[in-house]
Amino acid sequence: MMTKQDLLDCHKRITPFIHNTAVLTSRLIDKEVNAQVFFKCENFQRAGAYKMRGATNAIVQLPEEQKKSGVVTHSSGNFAQALSLAAQSVGVTAHIVMPNTAPEVKKVGVREYGGKIYECEPTVAARQTLADEIGLKTGATFVHPSNDNNVILGQGTAALELLEKQPDLDFIFCPVGGGGLIAGSALTVKYFSANCKIYGAEPFEADDAYRSLQSGKIESNDTTNTIADGLKTMLGDKNFPIIKELVSGIVRITEDEIVAAMKLVWERMKIIIEPSSAVTVAAVMKQSKEQPEVFQNKKIGIIISGGNVDLSKLPF
Repeated sequence: MMTKQDLLDCHKRITPFIHNTAVLTSRLIDKEVNAQVFFKCENFQRAGAYKMRGATNAIVQLPEEQKKSGVVTHSSGNFAQALSLAAQSVGVTAHIVMPNTAPEVKKVGVREYGGKIYECEPTVAARQTLADEIGLKTGATFVHPSNDNNVILGQGTAALELLEKQPDLDFIFCPVGGGGLIAGSALTVKYFSANCKIYGAEPFEADDAYRSLQSGKIESNDTTNTIADGLKTMLGDKNFPIIKELVSGIVRITEDEIVAAMKLVWERMKIIIEPSSAVTVAAVMKQSKEQPEVFQNKKIGIIISGGNVDLSKLPF
């Protein structure tokens, strides 16, 4: 298990390369859920998502010899952009494997940040196979988007900053895709909060993390027919043990609930969030209706994971 000091050292290490993003509130949403809600807005992060944190922590710690050969990863978009920008920031080449179904806006971001894109079929196996081939050809070091201890620590710094501003939170909610954000956030809650509980949120259409907690082993998805493109990946052997030990539960959300939450935040809070972020907002609103006594007069933190949206394909 990574330590409290590991998290503090990580935050200090990446601070020159990231934004300490804003924490916003909404009286309307507070009224809806009968609680105080604090939104940690990683949609304002460099590259538009929290993943800049983990990508930076992974790259800056590479030995100089490995930096010369570059890095390679696979990602549907947000980690692809984050690793590209983090690599550009320290003069490292980034090779990025992306599914051919990835949003065009995210491909544009990768290219703007200097990443070299290689497209593949939209399966986990195809992504990993191509990334391995590139690593063999170029000597690039593979950086996993979520199942890497340095990435997990980096992602946990968003919750660390949130707790610095709101130390008395009762709950923190995170979206769950590959598991890096919720694992890092769970470690942060363990070390920096006495009473806070952490919950995940994911679509019914990609609910492998929910089923993994039920079965006690890593489950996969037969299909991932969800608008939340950033949540289509599965958990790994480094983050799942942390999730299994420290996460209190995972709330599943329908596609209609995702769209409704996304539209609500755009209209009422005047900020752009992507569907993967809306999953978490929807989870808090859903739980407040199904179990109102649990949230009543509590303080809830929500990690708004990103704001990279293809404006030509809005769901509303």
